[in-house]
Amino acid sequence: MSDVRAAVDYRPPLVATITVVGIGADGWDGLGAAARSALADAEVVLGSTRQLALLPAAGALHVAWPSPLLPAIEPLLAEHAGRRVCVLASGDPMLFGIGGTLVRLLGAESLRVVPHPSSVSLACARLGWPVEDVDVVSLVGRPVESLLVLPNRRVLVLSAGADTPDRVAELLRSRGFGPTPMTVLTELGGPGERRYDGAAATWSAQAGALNVIALDCRAAPGVTPLGRTPGLPDGAYDHDGQLTKREVRAVTLAALAPLPGQLLWDVGAGSGSVAIEWLRTHPTCRAVAVESRAERATRISRNAAALGVPGLAVVHGRAPEALADLPRPDTVFVGGGVSTDGVLAACWEALGEGGRLVANAVTLESEAVLTRWQAGVGGSLTRIEVSRAAPVGGFTGWKPMMPVTQWEVVRT
Repeated sequence: MSDVRAAVDYRPPLVATITVVGIGADGWDGLGAAARSALADAEVVLGSTRQLALLPAAGALHVAWPSPLLPAIEPLLAEHAGRRVCVLASGDPMLFGIGGTLVRLLGAESLRVVPHPSSVSLACARLGWPVEDVDVVSLVGRPVESLLVLPNRRVLVLSAGADTPDRVAELLRSRGFGPTPMTVLTELGGPGERRYDGAAATWSAQAGALNVIALDCRAAPGVTPLGRTPGLPDGAYDHDGQLTKREVRAVTLAALAPLPGQLLWDVGAGSGSVAIEWLRTHPTCRAVAVESRAERATRISRNAAALGVPGLAVVHGRAPEALADLPRPDTVFVGGGVSTDGVLAACWEALGEGGRLVANAVTLESEAVLTRWQAGVGGSLTRIEVSRAAPVGGFTGWKPMMPVTQWEVVRT
């Protein structure tokens, strides 16, 4: 089961402010006066082995981060509490960098940040791309499937290593974006800066470990790209028939009203389509899919990876018991198990003030449950009926789908 429990912030005792210094591939020579002054005054400098090697020999204690990094931050900061500490970061510390991690751990008031031009700014300068027109995706510590490919978008990918360009090219080919021009820029701003150009379909260049990948996304002829708007084609999902159909899914996502940063519980997730399309609406949205059948839980993870949101947390378990240890949701969707004892009650109790619950029913029994809940706590009931054109002998007629009763309520 995925670990979806909320992390507890840790704030080690500090006497002195920590200074986070951004440094580029040009090393000491590329630092401004403020950054040099902070490093010269530091008693302890923390950074990667590569970053520390860019500094001249000095009196400060140089401490290389061990691997893995995140578990090491807390004890190292506690060990050097009260000393003048500098932390080195690549480029802009607040752009997918350690600066954001330290803010979450210590609070902004405990940090002083001295930024350097980011790899994003340097790459856009080399390419002539306005920064505001570019999507930025980091694959550092994230699966390559996190790259959500959309046509006619320029994307800068912050690479995890020398093999990332090959993996990105393979992903683009598998999703029908082989014609996408690729540029890989290595060691930006340093003496070893290099540029490699090609296309995803034929990519073969071998770039260095410190690289940024620029994509001008283009779909191959005949490929129908998938957008971010809810209501993806049913054929986009691997499923066993347990799938909220496209038209109902679009109405359901409209009722769920996803907002950036919010957490969704998708209870009785089936193929995971509602949680997946919730996540696709914004990169900061979060979701947990709860599914009782093992083969469906596995399928949900496959669908999430294929559709660009591998961060979907999948819990294999039966509601309401499987809900007990999950973080508090902002919104809950119940697509399966509406009539199971305790499911709606557990979902309702988990919501805080302003939390939203949407539940769909297709049987008379589950519809009766929703009607009782609506009478008790309010909300609205909507009947969704959809027909699709289908052959009728040599003609075409309307084939109705099973009607869906939808209950939507906001807790006050």
